Amino acid sequence: MTAMFRSLAGRNYRIWFAGALVSNVGTWMQRTAQDWIVLTQLSDDDAVAVGVTMALQFGPQLLLLPLTGLVADRFDRRRTLMVTQGLMGLLGLGLGVMVLTHTATLLSLYGFALALGVVAAFDAPVRQAFVSDVVQGDDVANAVALNSASFNAARLIGPAVAGVLIAAIGSGWVFVINAGSFLAVLLALRSVDPARLAERVRAGRGRGQVIAGFRYVRTRPDIIVVLCMVFVVGTFGVNFPIFTSTMARVEFHQGAGEFGLLNSVMAIGSVLGALLSARRERPRMRTLVAAAGAFGLACTAAALAPTYWTFAVVLVLVGLASLTFMTTANALVQTTTAPAMRGRVMALYMAIFAGGTPIGAPLVGAVADASGPRWAIVVGAASGFVALAIALVWLVRHERLRLRYDADAPLHLAITHAVPVVGGRAALHRELHRDEALADRSSGV
Repeated sequence: MTAMFRSLAGRNYRIWFAGALVSNVGTWMQRTAQDWIVLTQLSDDDAVAVGVTMALQFGPQLLLLPLTGLVADRFDRRRTLMVTQGLMGLLGLGLGVMVLTHTATLLSLYGFALALGVVAAFDAPVRQAFVSDVVQGDDVANAVALNSASFNAARLIGPAVAGVLIAAIGSGWVFVINAGSFLAVLLALRSVDPARLAERVRAGRGRGQVIAGFRYVRTRPDIIVVLCMVFVVGTFGVNFPIFTSTMARVEFHQGAGEFGLLNSVMAIGSVLGALLSARRERPRMRTLVAAAGAFGLACTAAALAPTYWTFAVVLVLVGLASLTFMTTANALVQTTTAPAMRGRVMALYMAIFAGGTPIGAPLVGAVADASGPRWAIVVGAASGFVALAIALVWLVRHERLRLRYDADAPLHLAITHAVPVVGGRAALHRELHRDEALADRSSGV
């Protein structure tokens, strides 16, 4: 248990963790209210409208990629976060006022989503890289997992609270409450001791600094395959607002409270996945591969769920698999990237993960409108299986994965590979050789 929460031993990380948790609760309340008013008040149960909102909110992370990563590597991350978090709080307050005064329209909400997306495009890579400023060494992967646990614990609380508040006092006040929650993270950032933050090499001011990040990634095939997997799942699989809102409203004919409950139920699995990731000393590629396959299977089961309550139960597995996948991918990229490149690489990671939403969300929404919500979830399931296939092809071609048949032990798995670990005093290479007899576990393939 102590190992699971070891990052919290540091004062700076405890402060940051507490402030981010409060803000995350508000963020999930706002997301729930936003998706609900788009679907039920500003459109006629139009899943495409929800998809367009998501596209506008996440698209800037892809378009602004050349700038956002460089900002994360060049400027003071703590001060940059204070600016971005403050702006997001003001945007939430503005939307709340529009909803309360009945002046919000679908177009104005699209504008809000775009503005929020621009600010978040700068905030996301800075926030991701800031973890390695607050926590150093072997605890970085643990801190990444605990951040995911915080985010998804908020996901457990926020949608349920939002569902109750939407029914009781309306969506407008949910946005106002979210704006107030940003005060917690601003106070936390102000309380963090800058003297205890890790010293880092900042990106230079010369030309070519943006291109340098892409060149670095090009030399790291292990990072490239992770980014490819993240793109597929992030684009077509992680469209949960569309899945849960349309299943609740269209398939099961439920209200706002039941919609919020679905998000909270899925967060139970997400929190569990994050905590299990926090127990691991370091992220592993095999965990990422297994999580991709599990995500495909869980989404398949969700698409076949016959009732609201069976769907809710299966969402726990969806949350567990998706969070294990995302946390492992994030930690793999962060912990193996050179510190001087971390901001730019994480900007690329976030752009690929969230930037695919403008492509995937409208398409998945269109599938939900044309063929029903269940087929939209089938698209999500397919993304998990495609990500699994990408990983297996890479292992076969680059990591010398081979299956070997033997009369006495029917199936053997052998992997020989080198994984670069960058960020210490020198570049290290771990030579791993595994030869496992799988026949001991089963009588056949």
